[in-house]
Amino acid sequence: MKESGLRWLVDRAANSAPASQELLNAARSHGINLDAAKPGMCFHEHYTPAKYETVTEAVLVQDAYEKVSTTPAKYRWVEKQVLVQDATTRIEQVPAKYKTVTEQVIDKPAHTTWKKGTGPIQKIDSATGEIMCLVEVPATYKTITKRVLVAPATTRTVNVPTKYDTVRVKELVAEASEQRHTVAAKYKDVPVKRKVSDVEFVWHEVHNKEHPSSTRTGNKICLTETPAQYKTITRQEVVREAQSRKVEIPAQYKTVKVTREVSPAQEKRIEIPAEYATVSRSKLKADGFMEWRSILCETNMTPRTVMNIQRALKAKGFNPGAVDGIVGSSTVRAINDFQRKNNLPVDKYINIDTVKALQVEI
Repeated sequence: MKESGLRWLVDRAANSAPASQELLNAARSHGINLDAAKPGMCFHEHYTPAKYETVTEAVLVQDAYEKVSTTPAKYRWVEKQVLVQDATTRIEQVPAKYKTVTEQVIDKPAHTTWKKGTGPIQKIDSATGEIMCLVEVPATYKTITKRVLVAPATTRTVNVPTKYDTVRVKELVAEASEQRHTVAAKYKDVPVKRKVSDVEFVWHEVHNKEHPSSTRTGNKICLTETPAQYKTITRQEVVREAQSRKVEIPAQYKTVKVTREVSPAQEKRIEIPAEYATVSRSKLKADGFMEWRSILCETNMTPRTVMNIQRALKAKGFNPGAVDGIVGSSTVRAINDFQRKNNLPVDKYINIDTVKALQVEI
């Protein structure tokens, strides 16, 4: 079932497309009262082309301007003495004087440096070490040649006299002049096409023959009425309204078996004695480490120094063997005994702490 209704289509036929809102707005804006239209009425659009007329106008061909004519100036040639340069003074530079001398200068100063030493390998707590010796490097010299100033640069003042020159010049006899007169503007009559009216669009009822059919744009709207549609339906009507009534249903019973608690759950704890065992384990007292020690090695050790150490050992009751300036097994044994007795690092070589303890100068 559908109710009757009005629709705007692009033609009278029932299967025509609906008219767009833009088309309806165009018809309304050009004087059509769509709300007052009746079913079956159609409106279409005409256009009126722009209108032009041809008129004659005076067009400027050339602007007015001022014409200027000149009379050139008149000159004559004369000779004159003219100043070329005023008397002045100028300052001249006197260059400095030098002489060449030769002298000896230090290239690298005396210094000490660490070098890899030769001799026994140091062992500290089962770790390997490396011997570095502090060696004195003597100064080196080089001969250089340089320029020495004998007399510094100076300046002196020089007088420059005035300069004149005789020249031939043009002398003005009569100045230039000018004459001015105005030239009028020029005009020309030309035909000009001028628009009288713009293109216009007009909507009216299709039976209105005010405008020819050739000016139709093809835009058209028609108001159509869709009749109501009906169908037969079957429905139920209430004869008596629903009611409620209370009906008593007797209780029902059933015998079932249930479990009833006699005593609550309990927790019993039994003590199990601890068991012990004796174990041995190692604890870290100190981390391993690497250290550098100052020593006497073959790179910086002289026989004289070794002999002084051997004499100092003998004086303190330690037998180094022969005082011969050679570090032999007897000397090393005496040094190690001295180190152990004086709580010094025990090495297979002579360290600086041991030399200081023996009061030997290096």
